[in-house]
Amino acid sequence: MILQSIKMAWEAITSNKLRSFLTMLGIIIGVVALVVLVSLVNGATGAVTDEINALGNDMITVSVRDDKGSPIRLEDLDELTQDAAVLQAAPAGSMTATAKQGYSDVSATVYGTTSAYYDIQGLALQYGRFLKTTDVDNSSYVAVLSYDTADELFGRQDVVGERITIDNRSFLVVGILEEDDSLFAGLLGGYSIYIPYTVESRMAGQPYITSVYVSPAGDTDETEQAVTDYMLARFNQDEDAFSISNMSSISDAMSTITGTLSLLLGGIAAISLLVGGIGIMNIMLVSVTERTKEIGIRKAIGAGRRSIMMQFLIEALMVSLMGCVFGLLLSWLILGIVTAIAGSITFGMSLGVVVLAVGFSSAIGLVFGLYPANKAAKKHPIDALRYEG
Repeated sequence: MILQSIKMAWEAITSNKLRSFLTMLGIIIGVVALVVLVSLVNGATGAVTDEINALGNDMITVSVRDDKGSPIRLEDLDELTQDAAVLQAAPAGSMTATAKQGYSDVSATVYGTTSAYYDIQGLALQYGRFLKTTDVDNSSYVAVLSYDTADELFGRQDVVGERITIDNRSFLVVGILEEDDSLFAGLLGGYSIYIPYTVESRMAGQPYITSVYVSPAGDTDETEQAVTDYMLARFNQDEDAFSISNMSSISDAMSTITGTLSLLLGGIAAISLLVGGIGIMNIMLVSVTERTKEIGIRKAIGAGRRSIMMQFLIEALMVSLMGCVFGLLLSWLILGIVTAIAGSITFGMSLGVVVLAVGFSSAIGLVFGLYPANKAAKKHPIDALRYEG
């Protein structure tokens, strides 16, 4: 009986191709909106999460707002690393300066730090070496350039041993970092140079540390608590004197935000599917009216109420599912185009999104097809045979 109902539903759909397609259009648009919006959010979320993990999901950043007359100096970081929960700590002073080499110059962000910064930030070298402890202790005029900075100043990257000037001070280039093609690097842009903290602090006129990066020896929460206790003890238990951010907390917050955004956009897109469902109900009611005599004949030769109801319910379900299939194919095409344009981010349909689209479309077909099917099943055979339309 089901196979016969499917066959009859297919004949009814294909006999009015244009009307059937226009009916499906609401479902197609709804599915495309649902799949594309949710997939875009998921793709962007995955890319941002990967970038956060690449930065070091266990890194802790401390920013000092008010030193309370007890500023942090470089030697104080040695005291902080004595805590068993702290593996490494590095200062992060920064200033904007003009770097020159020959006739080339560039405005760059100059970071003053120590050797620990390399491991904490997970940097990678293309040529040479990073800053050493002796560079910091001796206030050596040495510099490590980012890949883009070396390319801008020299037109090449293998420039270890060359010299540049930063704010009219001569620096020996001792290292070049690998090219950073991450999403954050693309968004932030700019040129970076790393020099010993003791040199940068003197150039910037800021002898005290206001920003510290910390890597944990074990559990991140334990390290964060240890750093918090140290800062509270130093700044007279004033929690407002400093702020601490945990990369894992940022990652969790990002996941929560994007999850909520996915639900919000999915809900908005689901409204389009509801509109498509109303279109299905409207056309199915028209179809029931047009086929009143057919219903009367089928009932006269023994078709039961259940059989009639099944026929129209399957037809509504088929229209909805066919619209869903077309919508998924169109969504796949759109996401492929967006991925090709975005380049660094891959947008694809996850199995969960596809199942959600199919499930929601099926529910729409069944719910909005139920009333027309029930109306058809309730028709009296004599009244149906007399119907002239």
